[in-house]
Amino acid sequence: MAIKSTIFKAHLQIADIDHGYYADHALTLARHPSETDERMMIRLVALALQAHRLQTELGGDGTLAFGAGLSDPDEPDAWLRDYTGQTRLWIEVGQPEDKPLAKACSKSDAVMVYCFAHAAEVWWRGIENKLTRLDKLQVWRVPTEASQALAAMAERSMQLQATIQEGALMLGNGRQQVDVEPLRWK
Repeated sequence: MAIKSTIFKAHLQIADIDHGYYADHALTLARHPSETDERMMIRLVALALQAHRLQTELGGDGTLAFGAGLSDPDEPDAWLRDYTGQTRLWIEVGQPEDKPLAKACSKSDAVMVYCFAHAAEVWWRGIENKLTRLDKLQVWRVPTEASQALAAMAERSMQLQATIQEGALMLGNGRQQVDVEPLRWK
């Protein structure tokens, strides 16, 4: 018998000062049995950092949601789609291989990878040259200290406030706050 995903609910208030985007999002995260709290929270952070695109690129006419991620290799961890079904933004978390990223670039207007953990530098050194031709791709590194602190914030029901200013994210839950300043590698 297969182990089922664990469901997490998050009410995320976003104040993106950089882009003038202010919105509340009621989110459901299905954490795959092999997924860690750290990875799940990086998915949430990636979505928060890119949520402004719902307004700035689509004028509010689209859907920002989590994809199947680990459950389906042909779907992203999160995405932004317009109402025609066109994938405008494809978000991957972790250290994906180059061929799935190339495939994602052919299916979407933009692709972003948010890598984290101690092995991120090793992954990047091994894959950097293979990704140079992918013009639609951006690769971001979330500092290890921040990703580990985010994992400690994971709860089955979360009330989170995200403030984005000068490219940095401050994520809080009323008891603690984590500052995340992703570093752009590509």
